[in-house]
Amino acid sequence: MSSPSLSRYLAFRRTQPARPPLERLAVQARGLTFAVYRTPPVGDALPLLCINGGLLFDHRLLWPALAPLAQHRPLIFYDQRGRGASSTPPGVHASRIEFDAGDVPALREAMGIAQWDVLGHSWGGGIAMLSTALDVARDPHAVRRLVLVNAVGVSGEWLPPLHDAALARLTGDARAPLAAIDPATLHVPDVAQHADYAQAYFPAWFADQEFARSVSPPRGDSVTGAHVAARLRRDGYDWRDRLRDLIVPTLVVHGAADILPLSEAARTTECLTHARLVPIDGVGHNPFWEAPDAFFAAVQAFLSEGAPAS
Repeated sequence: MSSPSLSRYLAFRRTQPARPPLERLAVQARGLTFAVYRTPPVGDALPLLCINGGLLFDHRLLWPALAPLAQHRPLIFYDQRGRGASSTPPGVHASRIEFDAGDVPALREAMGIAQWDVLGHSWGGGIAMLSTALDVARDPHAVRRLVLVNAVGVSGEWLPPLHDAALARLTGDARAPLAAIDPATLHVPDVAQHADYAQAYFPAWFADQEFARSVSPPRGDSVTGAHVAARLRRDGYDWRDRLRDLIVPTLVVHGAADILPLSEAARTTECLTHARLVPIDGVGHNPFWEAPDAFFAAVQAFLSEGAPAS
């Protein structure tokens, strides 16, 4: 069976230039060493910080997926604390997503960047929202524009129903591994259990299951991330009061067929002061794969608004 979205993705890739190289840096911030990766400068264009989701994973969830954006601006990726090549924090059992959010303004300052744009995907969208609120509270010009890509909601009500929604989407061999895991076990920070669950859940993030079968699910291995994920699942969260006064213009782009429902993106748009929602029909959690033409056009148009010529 053919996959229409995979065909679109491959056709889009054939139109793209060669991927630019990534330069790796070691950046000291908040007592940790962060692995930071950046593409070459593009004139005077502001850098775009790209924050991956997944909680257990490093920057490779978004690189090279977001490489088309590097034609117009330098991209910056990084491995969050305790993920990838970044150092593990002390007292890892106390890890929480708010610590990840606090790292972002510190990285900007440590890199000597006066202003940037920020993009966050999935749980990285949560980090992006929280970190932007922190950063602009101290410096209103620190973040020019914010892009949320299939981001988690501003409070945690969406999370418990997600397991059953995925089981309803998956069938056969794709469904069995997820059905064998009780999501209540994820309230404990067992990294192997969290990694197994993320792999089993992976195909449910796609609206096009043929496309899902063509992609190998990544495997996360971060103990830090497992503690963050377990805390969020066990305790829930509510960031609405922190985000209501966010003054940064925000694009909320969301695949309308995502298991993480479009209604959450609408709630986020309503909560943020200067946000607008762009749904992409028939697309799941990764619109940069399933609908790259529409996704990159929307993001680039938004980031170009009011930007100085490069």
